[in-house]
Amino acid sequence: MLRIALPNKGRLSEDARELFTDAGLEVRGKGERALTASLGGEFEAIFVRAADIPEFVADGAAQAGITGIDLVRESGRDVEELLDLEFGRCRLVVAVREDSRIRTLSDLQGKPRVATVFPRITADFFTREGIPVDIVPVSGAAEIAPHLGIADIVVDLTSTGSTLKVNGLLEVATVLESSARMITTVPSGDVRRPPLDELVDALSSVLRARSRRYLMANVPRARLADVQAILPGINGPTVIDIMDHGEMVAVHAVVSAATIYRTIGQLKQLGGQGILVTRIERLMP
Repeated sequence: MLRIALPNKGRLSEDARELFTDAGLEVRGKGERALTASLGGEFEAIFVRAADIPEFVADGAAQAGITGIDLVRESGRDVEELLDLEFGRCRLVVAVREDSRIRTLSDLQGKPRVATVFPRITADFFTREGIPVDIVPVSGAAEIAPHLGIADIVVDLTSTGSTLKVNGLLEVATVLESSARMITTVPSGDVRRPPLDELVDALSSVLRARSRRYLMANVPRARLADVQAILPGINGPTVIDIMDHGEMVAVHAVVSAATIYRTIGQLKQLGGQGILVTRIERLMP
């Protein structure tokens, strides 16, 4: 049985559970407060704090885990990143009071005090930038520190920047861009690695499918060259004769979800009819 460490609460937990369910590995626990749950087959989930997952994986208590790359970097543990799960996106940024004269890192004077929940990442960042600072570790609510005189600047997480703005802070630099990752310390060649690689493939197929749609349409046979330019698909669109063998043929293709509205408009301009778009559960390359 291979253990997969999952966040025990918050948005990361919800997104991870949804992803595993979509991949056919439903999290089946004995209750909301259960510390473990079956994922089916050879996998078992254990639920721990997202910040502790790098430690659990590095120490071998879990063979893989899902947590933010910001927490992985802060832990300093040597783990392998298997997959970017594309959720939990945020940025770790340097922010100052809006009413200060600081607008870039080069405006920092002396040895400013920096309040942050990420002292390791912050210290490494300012060392690389050649800027001496005093780190003020806090456990949360770093954005209040400049207003209380505890620190001159903060290094904190933001998704949209709205929380910083509400608290009178201005971003001046990005330290790290983060998202949820699947990590492991199981090396290639280990007998436990093939099931983990299969798990990565399963999760990847769901992530890949989320950004794609399956499109079917009847189009004029004479416009197939133009249709192919619109529907490149994975290996080009699939073309199927309609039973009357007339002027129209059916085309099927996997297309980008982000631009599906434009694709439909282009097909209609070519005389496309009976256009149908459906979601895809999984997509393997």
